[in-house]
Amino acid sequence: MTIAGRVDVHHHFTAPAWLDWAEERGVVNREKLPWWTRWDLDTALEVMDKTGIGTSVMTVAMLGRFQERAERQESARVALRAAADVVAGNPERFAFFTPVFLDDLELSSWSLRYGLDELGAIGVSTRTSVNGVFLGDESHDRLLQELNDRSAVISTHPMEVPAGGPGGGTGLPGMPPFVCDFLMDTTRAAVNLIRNGTLDRYPNLSFILPHGGGFLPYMATRLELFGGSLTPAIEPGRVRDYLHRFYFDTAGPMSPSATPTLLSTVDPGRILFGTDWPPTPAHVIADRVAPALDSDPFLSEQQLRDINRENALRLMPALARP
Repeated sequence: MTIAGRVDVHHHFTAPAWLDWAEERGVVNREKLPWWTRWDLDTALEVMDKTGIGTSVMTVAMLGRFQERAERQESARVALRAAADVVAGNPERFAFFTPVFLDDLELSSWSLRYGLDELGAIGVSTRTSVNGVFLGDESHDRLLQELNDRSAVISTHPMEVPAGGPGGGTGLPGMPPFVCDFLMDTTRAAVNLIRNGTLDRYPNLSFILPHGGGFLPYMATRLELFGGSLTPAIEPGRVRDYLHRFYFDTAGPMSPSATPTLLSTVDPGRILFGTDWPPTPAHVIADRVAPALDSDPFLSEQQLRDINRENALRLMPALARP
């Protein structure tokens, strides 16, 4: 059974127009970039149609590493304009998040004005950490207040590999960061948000944690037991409270072994369908991920409808287009 009208909240968009712009400036070499950066509209629609996705919410990717704000802003402008053009041409099939930058609050404010106010983004996207500083750090307070004033939906995603190993190496040699390290980065960001009471101070924010929240649902009881060892300490009740206030996407975690943990730990009304396409290849989504979700024995028909579509519409009503 293929569910029609799914809402995919985890769709990576590397704009072809941005790649052209970046190549002209010598920032990237298209041929040396990962295969999943070759996004094109026809392929995206083909994957969506094959898997019953009615609407995909794009996270705008910019792979260049700019230091100057003017260059970073122009990079974001090109990518966001391209995303808005995709939406304008396919208003029922696509929406997008505008990025915010944890290491540049002025650039983030500009992105909110340009992406949300001018171009019609339905929320924002951000990394779970930048340069070892995790989402929810006190240095982000001004940005979080601005987002709170807008009642923003915030899609999060890891990009950095935590240091480890002899000599401060990065992760386990031979293991791509998306296998394990990304999940840890998401978990650390979630714990930081809990520890700092972010949703108590900014109650209008809605955070989407990718990949089922990393390891957070699995180790939530451990965090309750040992949260007093953190600085500042975390009260057990706050852990349980936040588990029911975060949103969690299904990119990767839903399976007969993972689903029961997620359902018993978080609010099922806050689980959202996500593919992680195109880094997760189309054939994996079509042949394994979507069918496994639709036939998951631990999900009722109503829970499946909610996860595939209804939960996202309640969170982001702008997606319920006529």
